[in-house]
Amino acid sequence: MRASPEPAPLVPEPPNDPPLSVWTTAQDGPRAQRRGRYLPESDAHPAKMFPAIAAHAIAVYTKPGDLVIDPMCGIGTTLVEAMHLDRMAIGVEYEKRWAGLAQRNIEYAVDRGASGYATVVRGDARDIERLVGRDVRGKASLVLTSPPYGPATHGHVRISRDSGHAGVEKSNHAYGGDPGNLARRSVVELMDGFTTILRSCTTLLKPGGFLLITARPFRRQGQMVDIPTMATNAALAAGFTLHERCVALLAAATDSCLKARASFFQLVNSRNAFAAGSPTHVSAHEEVIVGRLMPTPEAPTEEPGCGCVPMVRNDGTGRKTT
Repeated sequence: MRASPEPAPLVPEPPNDPPLSVWTTAQDGPRAQRRGRYLPESDAHPAKMFPAIAAHAIAVYTKPGDLVIDPMCGIGTTLVEAMHLDRMAIGVEYEKRWAGLAQRNIEYAVDRGASGYATVVRGDARDIERLVGRDVRGKASLVLTSPPYGPATHGHVRISRDSGHAGVEKSNHAYGGDPGNLARRSVVELMDGFTTILRSCTTLLKPGGFLLITARPFRRQGQMVDIPTMATNAALAAGFTLHERCVALLAAATDSCLKARASFFQLVNSRNAFAAGSPTHVSAHEEVIVGRLMPTPEAPTEEPGCGCVPMVRNDGTGRKTT
């Protein structure tokens, strides 16, 4: 009788590889996730985070009463989801239009019974320490944000059948016209500015606090721009330790497959690439880079709390207070 073979030894994971997890954050489409939770004009922003991604990140990496910061908050997705989970939140937004809309979305969340409270400050996030105030230093449990993907995105489209005009009409695809916006700079300048923002955020986080960056690659003039890797390098350069690298689905997970929620231009570009003999698939996920600010022996642990800038909240009687 032949002896049974020795079982193959288990191969340990490389020690420097962070844990990986998959988030099912697109079971509903992004519009369905925002419906009744955000003002309708929020759809005009060219690059909005899925609310379910923000909600999952906040629920996992913070607890009620914690402070969450988004240095590039757009329409305030991070802030609104933090409020609905009974957290405090501060956002910084460069463009006047989106900062105003973020504030209105905060008030809208209050009207719908959100128990947390939040505020948004308009300004350049590279100066975030001054913008949010000294009292915030060492108080935040989480910084959650996403870098811009150049001056414009796919936006919204209308075909000839809907518009009555020949060709495709494009709208809601630009962040704004201000040349000072990092979105309008080169990729190198964008990531240099992003690194500066993250470095400034290290002073706002408590020891052991988390940084979460959501990002996906994109193509510019046919070339792939690996924003997730660039964002990871920015976090490391800013002083964070890589804690995890996760996948947030942009497609619904079913029993048999992933149901993509691709935009019109993503589908067109993918089909054209296949026809040209260069297969390109639509994005089905965003990468979530999780960094951590490791505590030092001399760094005190501070209780959560913020006395920096007036925040909007519900006082339990339906009234908005600051």
